Amino acid sequence: MPFIETKERLKREIINGKEVITIVPETEVTLKNLKTGKEYMSDAEALADVQDNNTDTKPNDVSRSVHIKITSIPLGTTTGEF
Repeated sequence: MPFIETKERLKREIINGKEVITIVPETEVTLKNLKTGKEYMSDAEALADVQDNNTDTKPNDVSRSVHIKITSIPLGTTTGEF
C-alpha cells in the first residue's frame, strides 16, 4: 500500500536575490519486499523487517518506488496563487 511522503505545496523562496515560487511535489512511495510480496506502510516498518533476526530479509530485498505528482503549476509572473 503506497503512502504519501510529502504533500504538494507551493512556496516562495529567495534564489540569487530574487523571489521565486518553488513547487514541492506530492510524493507517493511504495515499499515492497521482492521475495515475499509484502508491502510496508513506512520506511521504519521496512527497516524493522530487515533488522529482525526472525526474518531473512536483506536491504536488497526491499524495493522503493516513488511516484511524483504535480497537479498545480503556476503560469505567468502573477497568478494570484498566493
